Amino acid sequence: MRGFVWLDHPLNLSTPSSPSHPIPKLSSNTSSLPYSHKHGNRAALRLSRIVSDSLRLNLPDIRWFVMCDDDTVFLPDNLLHVLSHFDHTQPYYIGSLSESHLQNIYFSYSMAYGGAGFAISYPLAVSLSRIQDQCLHRYPALYGSDDRIQACMAELGVPLTRHPGFHQYDVYGDLLGLLAAHPVAPLVSLHHLDVVNPIFPSSPSRVSALRRLFSGPVSLDSPATMQQSICYDKSNQWTVSVSWGFVIQILRGFMSPREMEMPARTFLNWYRRADYTAYAFNTRPVARNPCQRPVYYYLSSSSYDVRLRTTVTAYERHRDAQPACRWRIANPSQHVDTVIVYKKPDPDLWNRAPRRNCCRVKPVGKGDGERTMTIDVGVCRDGEISEI
Repeated sequence: MRGFVWLDHPLNLSTPSSPSHPIPKLSSNTSSLPYSHKHGNRAALRLSRIVSDSLRLNLPDIRWFVMCDDDTVFLPDNLLHVLSHFDHTQPYYIGSLSESHLQNIYFSYSMAYGGAGFAISYPLAVSLSRIQDQCLHRYPALYGSDDRIQACMAELGVPLTRHPGFHQYDVYGDLLGLLAAHPVAPLVSLHHLDVVNPIFPSSPSRVSALRRLFSGPVSLDSPATMQQSICYDKSNQWTVSVSWGFVIQILRGFMSPREMEMPARTFLNWYRRADYTAYAFNTRPVARNPCQRPVYYYLSSSSYDVRLRTTVTAYERHRDAQPACRWRIANPSQHVDTVIVYKKPDPDLWNRAPRRNCCRVKPVGKGDGERTMTIDVGVCRDGEISEI
């Protein structure tokens, strides 16, 4: 992988940049191209030409061009794995939509959103570069760079190949509901992290929260990061949802897998309305009944056990207020402080047909001071299901 940061103006650096920093490049002049959107910015023209500018660098052995915003985070191994499933000698345009129904209506349901990032195969980049300036002349009224790219793709006759691992995240608030019920697909990108809460509430900043994720789960088992498993502690009548490397949810009572794999609305729409019809996917409301509110256990540490050849991730209870509940079902927060998850790395996870991993809950210890739940996560055995 090789990367560049494309700028509108040259940088005046007082100190030399680090060798580990991406190389800055100046995007090509677009003053001759028309732009007429009242609320937009002409920088969209420069951005839309970055793929063509990158092509003109004549770098050797290029298969894909991947474009994203400066507030986008990629899981590189997952990105490479996703792209490896496509023939790079064919014209592919790969990305995803916005989570906001209105955003998709205003812009396009056929467009790869630039914040989530999108990939263009080398031969398609060559075709795009040949027609792009003429194409840009025909669409002065469009708002951004990504809708201009899609307009040119429409002229080339290349449709969007959607992949649910690219995340635009046109939302505000807490990504918990979305990440804890991630689609059964590799997590590829995260966007708009500057406008949402840190993914780990105990982290002092968004960056430190990301470092916790990347230094542990992503480095140990990138394909499995954020993947959901659903199981049940039948002795305690609890529903357990494991979002590996991120959070464990324990709920009193039994909730079906159909409900648990549906994101809870812990976030607001891009237009800041608490409107369940505003999303381009199914969601479920945050529980109002205090007895149905999950107890959350966020990742606190991660390691690899050489002897057992398995990852060991620990999750500590989030110390939020627990409202009173009159159910006779035991309160998880009064019995479990820590959840330990054992999971063997599975590099072939996405080489098989998509399927959630299965999880198995071991009984919570009854000894003095024993407040730890242990869970085993792995490939489902023959005939194994998430059964209530």
